Amino acid sequence: MERLLTVGRYLFPLSFLLYVGLHFGNPLVGASFVPSWLPLPLFWNYFTGVLILMFIISCLLGKYDKLATVLMALYVLLMIFMVHIPRAGTNENDMLNIFRNLMVIGALLVYAKYAAKDKRITG
Repeated sequence: MERLLTVGRYLFPLSFLLYVGLHFGNPLVGASFVPSWLPLPLFWNYFTGVLILMFIISCLLGKYDKLATVLMALYVLLMIFMVHIPRAGTNENDMLNIFRNLMVIGALLVYAKYAAKDKRITG
């Protein structure tokens, strides 16, 4: 049972590869989520794709994984406020995205508390 539970430490960050693929595979779709008041939507698409990839690598290596996970939770929270809430009145999928992202934030914080290997960052 313990081995099975340990697999989750790797499966969880690897599940974010989907978002890396979306950011780099079809950058115009990712750029369409960038609020119109932010310049250079393609830059922000690629930038966040790189940051998500760095989060995954950090978790897999166990180096600064607690910090990376908390920062990822902050990024997802920003997505709720900057993208999904403003669009929720006109797009029913964004209402679902708000709740999905809240679940992801919870999972990220649980990962940071109980699964992160880096003990240099306390809290």
